[in-house]
Amino acid sequence: MAEQSTNKESALAVIEARIRNKDFGGALTLIYDDLANDTADLGELMYLQAVCQRYLGRFEDALTTLEQLKHRTPNNGRAHQEEGHNRRQLEDKQGAILAYNRATQLNPALTASWQQLHRLLTDSGQSQAAEQVKLQIERLQKLPKPLLAVIDLISQGKLIKAEELCRKVLKQVPDHTEGMRLLADIGSRLGVLDDAEFLLESAVAFEPDNPQLRIDYVQVLRKRQKFAQALTEAKFLLDTNPNNPRFKSLVAVESMQTGDFDSALTLFNEVLSVIPQDPITLTSRGHALKTAGQYLASVDSYHDAIRSQPDHGEAWYSLANLKTYRFTPAEVKDMQSRVNGSNLSHMDRVYFFFALAKSFEDDEHYDLAFDYYLQGNDMKRAQSRYDADRMHDDLQRQIEVCTPDLFDHNKGHDAPDPIFILGLPRAGSTLLEQILSSHSQVDGTLELPNILTMAHKLGRGKQLTANNRYPDVLKELKGEQLRALGEEFIRDTAIHRQGAPYFIDKMPNNFRHIGLIRLILPNAKIIDARRHPMACCFSGFKQLFAEGQEFTYSLSDIGQYYRDYVALMAHWDEVLPGFVYRVQHEELVADLEGNIRSLLDFCGLPFEESCLNFHETERAVRTPSSEQVRQPIFTSSLDQWSRFEPYLGTLKAALGDLAQGAE
Repeated sequence: MAEQSTNKESALAVIEARIRNKDFGGALTLIYDDLANDTADLGELMYLQAVCQRYLGRFEDALTTLEQLKHRTPNNGRAHQEEGHNRRQLEDKQGAILAYNRATQLNPALTASWQQLHRLLTDSGQSQAAEQVKLQIERLQKLPKPLLAVIDLISQGKLIKAEELCRKVLKQVPDHTEGMRLLADIGSRLGVLDDAEFLLESAVAFEPDNPQLRIDYVQVLRKRQKFAQALTEAKFLLDTNPNNPRFKSLVAVESMQTGDFDSALTLFNEVLSVIPQDPITLTSRGHALKTAGQYLASVDSYHDAIRSQPDHGEAWYSLANLKTYRFTPAEVKDMQSRVNGSNLSHMDRVYFFFALAKSFEDDEHYDLAFDYYLQGNDMKRAQSRYDADRMHDDLQRQIEVCTPDLFDHNKGHDAPDPIFILGLPRAGSTLLEQILSSHSQVDGTLELPNILTMAHKLGRGKQLTANNRYPDVLKELKGEQLRALGEEFIRDTAIHRQGAPYFIDKMPNNFRHIGLIRLILPNAKIIDARRHPMACCFSGFKQLFAEGQEFTYSLSDIGQYYRDYVALMAHWDEVLPGFVYRVQHEELVADLEGNIRSLLDFCGLPFEESCLNFHETERAVRTPSSEQVRQPIFTSSLDQWSRFEPYLGTLKAALGDLAQGAE
């Protein structure tokens, strides 16, 4: 592998040397030779190919190469920058502006894109936008060159190098707020949110009037689900500039997170009074209305967003994600005409693919639906760093480390409060949460990140990108440390509770950390939401998750993940007998009352009729199943996957014997 890497670097060095010597034809010949080599760095070669084509005046050829490159690496800011250069040569000023805009969004360190964007905006009379770009250029020019390089590395996903360089700068200038912000960005991308929060809290203290620092701080607080604090910080920004639409939107979003939908909707409407028909605000307002259970109003808001900007893919997908909405034939035709448009962003195209898939599934055109699901997932997978083999190894390590001996002598915090509902997404966990949260003694909360964050923190030293010591570190923890970690979980999750004796944490990925949960909270309840493997996996494949479920972008990956999940759950059953209660979704639907009574018995709760009438419980539901759990139980979705069975050979192969439902 090292030899291959060296060969790649040598080949690229020769090509780059020819480009520097302006031998673009010779460089292209070498590129074409290397593209046929399996060991080649295809992304970099395609980028250099487009550069050579541009210098040779082959602008259309360059654009074709760049379209292929963007499909392969959709977050490649340099690819969009190169597109801008070519469109500018072709005198496509609007296309160039769009390309440079995307380039700077993906990689803010691309000063050439900022400069060209400033010229184009100025020439086209967009003076206000040009002035904003000028300010950004001036900001970048003031940055130390190493930090500009850090921004570039972060944008390329080279986080280890970015962290090393950023720490070098901060070692020289410990209170450099931009350096602190960038290091926090790295931590946030890695899920090390406590470190990111601390860095931004410190940076804001050093420079309280820097709006970008505070915006980043709000976003990290939101990720940590410290919604009240995030709202306070957002309100601080708005107080400094009460008429700023961006700050109003930020406060509106944070108000939604705290459950104050009335305030959120008021603020969204105020923004719309200043920026009429803004598609992003209209879509956000739709989300607020949906979460609050105002279905028809949310539909209207999404439609308003589409009328304002027909290419706004998120609004189209938001309609599809309501699950109960049905697109008209005219809407389907409209989406089809737009999905391959040259001006669509990568994510807008993904949204369109998933929305079209849902529309064709509703119309029972399963071949077309599957094709669109596949295209949408392929595009998402192209920008993902998910590694199925690495995940397999991580879960296998849990089995190796978490032996019966690990749980013999250690004692954690004795609180019985938490009820963890876990498993795979789309396995019926939202229904279980709605049932249990309808009980007078149980608070429904959210998919809480606390256990995942704790696992991250335990596994890393001072370096954010250091090799992960988790779960091996569990063997080093003593009783006092375990009690402290359990107390920390109870303390940090208190903000989400409304005063009931018990509360739910519905983070599905917590199944990876049942050993940690048992060590720190031995009296917690664990509920494993289980569904037929084919139904669960394909439902995940159909769902466009916001984040955290990257294994769903491939049928082979999700099949492998399900196998690893079943193997790990079998291990927990073996080493912690009786600690996990399993609910099979199909059995729950077949005998609702009987299964609810058994579930409540496991949780130590008396039976209440409200649990049977869960669909009448009024609460904000933030998952994709929000509309479904507001209805009485139904069975129509149990075998939906079978309609796609002819196309699921890859999934069946990955699941092996589990494909038949034998677990």
